[in-house]
Amino acid sequence: GHEHPSTLTSMNNLATVLDSQGKYGEAETMHRQTLARSEKVLGHEHPSTLASVYCLAHLLAHRSRYEESLVLYDRASAGYEAVLGKDHPTTRACRQHYADALAKQ
Repeated sequence: GHEHPSTLTSMNNLATVLDSQGKYGEAETMHRQTLARSEKVLGHEHPSTLASVYCLAHLLAHRSRYEESLVLYDRASAGYEAVLGKDHPTTRACRQHYADALAKQ
């Protein structure tokens, strides 16, 4: 169904593909839909929800919407640190993307 975890993962992946194809509006809409459903079904701290937050932050940063992206990168970083640990590669990558967006702001 629309809220099954596998469906949410597929939606997040499709949004990422749309982003890579330059279809930013479609990608953003899909990322936001995926995030809302993930929060509802899986909770705010679930790794899949955090992945949705992270991907949306990346898209926004790519579109030079740094203020919005920084809020989301911060949320994802804090969540990843709580769930995966501060030295996990995903946590570290998220913090690096935060720093990159901050520098470009």
